[in-house]
Amino acid sequence: MTLPLMPKATAVWLIEKTALTFTQIADFCGMHPLEVQAIADGEVAQGIVGYDPVANGQVTTQEIRRCEADPDARLKLAPSANPVPKRAKGARYTPVAKRNDRPDAIVFLLRNHPQLTEAQIGKLLGTTKETIQKVRDRTHWNSANIKPRDPVILGLCSQTDLNAMVAQANERLSREGQALPPPPPATNEAA
Repeated sequence: MTLPLMPKATAVWLIEKTALTFTQIADFCGMHPLEVQAIADGEVAQGIVGYDPVANGQVTTQEIRRCEADPDARLKLAPSANPVPKRAKGARYTPVAKRNDRPDAIVFLLRNHPQLTEAQIGKLLGTTKETIQKVRDRTHWNSANIKPRDPVILGLCSQTDLNAMVAQANERLSREGQALPPPPPATNEAA
């Protein structure tokens, strides 16, 4: 369940301004009823200014009145007019400590998923076409030390994103009438 913004401050306001039960406030704010009771007793949240959920469009006055009349009813958040943010797909920020792992991941993808385009690899790992080309041509500054390692295990992308990219590449190849590449040979590496 989605919680209101600033749950403790919202609970303070609901305790002070409404006749809702502690259980109703606790359910709405994602708290335990004893914590709400402690706020009401002044033991917790001293000095927290109440946050008005009605003025901020999180709940309506009619919804509060409906729940005040029926102690078994539960408050529901008002639908937001703001769109739900989408999770960005593909390249994301890569921490400095993991940037040296990118060439290893590039080699892994080039060997195990040759159907992926440079653009897809770049988007998946957050790298450039130039870096991919240097790794492919073995002109990368660190070519001697590059070993193929799975980008999912390295934490450079998620398995879901990798699977989606491979499926997209396979679909593109099948549309173009090209044969799909054979699956990579199984390796028996001892970890």
